[in-house]
Amino acid sequence: MSESLIQSSQAGAVRTLTLARSQALNSFTSGMLEELLGALGRIAEDRGVRCVVLTGAGRAFCAGQDLADPLVAPDPAPGAPAKDLGVMIERFYTPLVRRLRSMPIPVVAAVNGVAAGAGANLALNCDFVVAARGASFIQAFAKIGLAPDTGGTWLLPRLVGRAQALGLALLGDKLGAEQAERIGLIWKCVDDAELQEQALALAQRLAAMPSKALAATRQAIDAAPAMTMDEALEREMALQRELGYAHDYGEGVAAFAAKRAPAFSDR
Repeated sequence: MSESLIQSSQAGAVRTLTLARSQALNSFTSGMLEELLGALGRIAEDRGVRCVVLTGAGRAFCAGQDLADPLVAPDPAPGAPAKDLGVMIERFYTPLVRRLRSMPIPVVAAVNGVAAGAGANLALNCDFVVAARGASFIQAFAKIGLAPDTGGTWLLPRLVGRAQALGLALLGDKLGAEQAERIGLIWKCVDDAELQEQALALAQRLAAMPSKALAATRQAIDAAPAMTMDEALEREMALQRELGYAHDYGEGVAAFAAKRAPAFSDR
């Protein structure tokens, strides 16, 4: 039996998924993407998990798509038909982005090294990105004649504005973690030796919070740019109505009144 390309471990209510193809800088193959989708799907159904940490093994977070994968590798034979790259996107990357952004619990990316192409945008689709100071982000697509995928064209302008988004996407230059934090691309840059500790501490903090409210907040913020103010107000009213019926609202108010720590349990 082949070794898993996605390693899983758990500390309390925090599940850590590690991209484990370090010999290839954790670049994605179709098999690896299938494993990751499966792991996230199982977590979404597991009420014992209240936060996910996504990281990479070795010296990289994820170098993006492995271009030797049969689904994307061009056939060198003269006259061979070109590969339909949309197949890989449709089968794996689109479902992966949708899964990440609809998780019922928060997801933290702990970026330990280079995050390039689809690997960079995988991290940016997480709710929080904590990066080691030695990590870097590269929108490498234009260098091989492609446009950003894995949600990059949607994410980048929302995170850093059109000018920075175009600069990152068109030039494909390496962006260090400190600069990524300065321009608002990521949540936080930390010393390399502290990355896993700080990412886990953040995840444990999130795991103790009301998961249903956090997921609703994420969805509302993501939807807001396409809404008018009136539409956003209507959505807020609907969300508060739904959350007000949930257990965690009553628990939060009771804990506040009793000056004790709340024990949230909704998902």
